[in-house]
Amino acid sequence: MIDITPDPVAFQIGSFPVHWYGICYAVGLAAVYLLLVREARRRRQDAELVGNAMIVVAIAALIGGRLYHVIDQWALYAPDPITAILPISRQADGSYAFAGFSGLGVPGGIITGTIAAWLLTRRHRVDFWTWADIVAPALFVMQAVGRFGNFFNQELYGPPTSLPWGIAIDCAHRVAAYPCEAFQLATTHFQPLFLYESVSGLVGAATLLWLARNRTARLVPGDLLLIFFVWYGATRFILEFFRSGNWTFFGVPTAQIVTVAFILVGLVGLWYRHGPGRPRPSQNDGHTDADSETDLDIDLDTDPDIDRPPGDRSPAGLGSPPA
Repeated sequence: MIDITPDPVAFQIGSFPVHWYGICYAVGLAAVYLLLVREARRRRQDAELVGNAMIVVAIAALIGGRLYHVIDQWALYAPDPITAILPISRQADGSYAFAGFSGLGVPGGIITGTIAAWLLTRRHRVDFWTWADIVAPALFVMQAVGRFGNFFNQELYGPPTSLPWGIAIDCAHRVAAYPCEAFQLATTHFQPLFLYESVSGLVGAATLLWLARNRTARLVPGDLLLIFFVWYGATRFILEFFRSGNWTFFGVPTAQIVTVAFILVGLVGLWYRHGPGRPRPSQNDGHTDADSETDLDIDLDTDPDIDRPPGDRSPAGLGSPPA
C-alpha cells in the first residue's frame, strides 16, 4: 500500500506557491513538444509550426478543460463563483489567497483543442488529417504525464481497495461517499484511477507510434486520431464506473455520455474511411492538392521537350531534327 499523502505545493518562490499539478503539466507539455517536432520532421512537415500552434491549442484546451471541470464540480464553486475563473480560494477570515492552477476536464480540453487545431490547419493551409496523426500520440503522452498531477492533488481516485497499489487519501480530500469517520485514514486505501489512465496513455502512445512506423500501408491519414478517440473514450468510460460524485445527466455520468460520443466518432470514422467499396485516400505524407499542382508546374517549366517548337527541342529528345 502507498501511504504517502503528498503536499500539493512543490516549493515557494517568495509568497508564490508552485504546485506539483502545474509542474506535471509543464513537463507533459515539454514532452509533447519534443515528440511533435520529431514526428513532424519524420513526416516531412514544417516543424516550425509546432511552437506557436501548441500555444494556441493549449490555451483552447485549458479553456475547454476548465469549463468542463467547473460544470462537473459546480457544487465546489457555487458558493464563490469567482474561484471557478481565478486560481484563488477563500480563507477562513474571508480573504482570498492564491490556490494554484488545478481542475481540468480532459474531454472538454480534447473538444476545444481539436477545434483550435482544425482552424490552425485551415489558416496555414496544411492537411488536417496528417497533422492529426502527428498530434495523436502526443495527446496520450500529455495524458500519461499530466495525470500524476492528480496524485499530488489527491484526486481522481476510486473506491476503497486492498490491492497493493492502493493509495491513501487524507480526510480533507475525501469525497462525501468516503468520510474518515467510516473509512479510517490509517487503514483505508483507494483505487488510483489517475494511475490507470496514465498507464493507458503510455501504452496508447507506444501503440500509435508503432502503427505509424509498421502499418503505414494499411493506414489512412487521420486514423491515429480516430484510434485515440476510441482508446481514450473506452478507458474513461470504464473508469467512470469507479468514481463518486460525478456530474450526471438523468443519472448517467456525463463523462460516459461524452466518451461514448468519442468512441462512436472514432469507430464510424474508421469504418467509413476503410469500408468496402470506398476509395481510400492516398498516402501523400501531408502534401495537399495544391502541392501536387505546384510540383507539376515545376516539371512543366523545367522539361526542355514540352511545349517548345520542334527546332528548339533537345537533340537527345524524341523530336530532335535530323542532322
